[in-house]
Amino acid sequence: LGVRNVKLAPQIHNGRPLTGIHYFDSLRSVASSKSYESKPIKKILCANRGEIAIRVFRACTELDIASVAIFSKEDRISAHRFAADESYQVGTSGCTPVGAYLDQKDIVRVCKENDIDAVHPGYGFLSESAPFARACEREGITFIGPSSQLIDDLGCKTAGRDLANKAKVPVIPGSDGPVETADAAKHFAKEVGYPVILKAAMGGGGRGMRIVNSEKEMEEAFKRCRSEAESFFGDGTVFVEKFLLKPRHIEVQIFGDRTGNVIHLFERDCSIQRRHQKVIELAPASTLPTELRQSIIDDAVRLARVARYTNAGTFEFLVDSTTGKHYFIEVNPRVQVEHTCTEEVTGVDIVQTQIKIASGQTLEEQGLVQDKIKCQGTSIQCRITTEDPTKGFQPDTGTLRVYRSPGGMGVRLDGGSITLGSQVSPHYDSLLVKAIVKGNTIDIARTKMKRALKEFRIRGVTTNIPFLTNVLNHPKFIQGSLHTRFIDETPELFTTTPPKNRATGVMEYLADIAVNGRSIQGTDLKASSIIPQIPKLDTKGKEDKNKESLRQVFLKRGPNAFASAVRAHDG
Repeated sequence: LGVRNVKLAPQIHNGRPLTGIHYFDSLRSVASSKSYESKPIKKILCANRGEIAIRVFRACTELDIASVAIFSKEDRISAHRFAADESYQVGTSGCTPVGAYLDQKDIVRVCKENDIDAVHPGYGFLSESAPFARACEREGITFIGPSSQLIDDLGCKTAGRDLANKAKVPVIPGSDGPVETADAAKHFAKEVGYPVILKAAMGGGGRGMRIVNSEKEMEEAFKRCRSEAESFFGDGTVFVEKFLLKPRHIEVQIFGDRTGNVIHLFERDCSIQRRHQKVIELAPASTLPTELRQSIIDDAVRLARVARYTNAGTFEFLVDSTTGKHYFIEVNPRVQVEHTCTEEVTGVDIVQTQIKIASGQTLEEQGLVQDKIKCQGTSIQCRITTEDPTKGFQPDTGTLRVYRSPGGMGVRLDGGSITLGSQVSPHYDSLLVKAIVKGNTIDIARTKMKRALKEFRIRGVTTNIPFLTNVLNHPKFIQGSLHTRFIDETPELFTTTPPKNRATGVMEYLADIAVNGRSIQGTDLKASSIIPQIPKLDTKGKEDKNKESLRQVFLKRGPNAFASAVRAHDG
């Protein structure tokens, strides 16, 4: 139970020692009556990149905690590196761009060498890696998330299913544990019928999933699913379950502390997906019957209590559109990309709460009592990506030549490298910025999001903004008739008008004429007559070939000597 400084004597009831579940209930009672010893966190490393790293650093700044970034060689000019108080390159020689952020030993090394006492894993990469959490625990580094044992128990999707069965929460028919071969997956599929879905046991974010519609597709799908799981999560374990054709995807935000207390921050609707990756999220879920909503939330809280869950987690469910029944599918033992929606409607800072729980604070000490947490209004999040929906969401890369962001009441932007001149890397996820809005009703929030998307000006790379606008305008979205196959079954969403880019084109044309001239029939446009003059510098008596350059000072004598040399330089 993680009790500190509490001596537990045998628990007695009516003259007899308690055993089994009654004993553990008694321990929970003892734990909840005692205050835990807090361990203040002084410096946090975020083992991630992009917008989630910047989100963590902002939380650190507000809590007066030093922040540390890591970066791969390919990310050396990425914005998240410069948003932290300190930054260090990770990844051993020959490491891939993604592999650098999966290099557990090197990340732990950075922590030990720089007095870092806590790690926030963000989402993706090592966020659901029990070995990484365990490596941090061994070195006395606080892992901001569930314990390694809990990640073992819940981060693995098959273990999560086992927990749901014990808690008597309904689950979709699936394999009893991981499947090792395509033949084993075929055997299961024959029993329940096609279609089925292959899932990475340690997966998340839509990675490591394949829908299989027939036996002839199984071999290739199994191979690709295992390969993707190994590449993104460092674990190729997969399992298989029955695939629901048009379900609604509902998830509940959960928090637990080490006293055994569990609260929820209501639900989100993540049904607008493509390739199992969420595109638009809403909080709370619109048009969800009140009784069904409460039943889903109650099941999530019960699962968390049975698991003795600590820190932030998302308990995910599918709702069958034909029967109205809901099924537990998995626990994501980490912060979610769409946590922003919940923050907007509840006013709870999820990342700061994670940090405070990791430092030993209880939910009650933070003022997070279930009866006092209210859901007000509606929030919508759109993921702005550098993808072309008309070309199968093909990722685009390049330089941001123009960037103008929206603003105004109820508009929030969480982004990574989104400044003019930034390079969009081909090595990582195509997420550019998350646009989040809040309104008193879903109609107000939808209108506000449409306005925000219209205010964006992004040039140099293709984005999915016209596609997102089509989704928001579609009658089924307005009616709340959402399911996970909505995008696949609505081809009109892909009929978009590309931005005209008139102003940038005119400016480039005028600049080209001014510098290079242009031979156009009927005109006499000539190049600029201005010839740039290189200034002459008087260097007599100032050259000293034996004098060290500033770079040589830095390389030979280190940063302190370099700083002193710069201050002493008269140039």
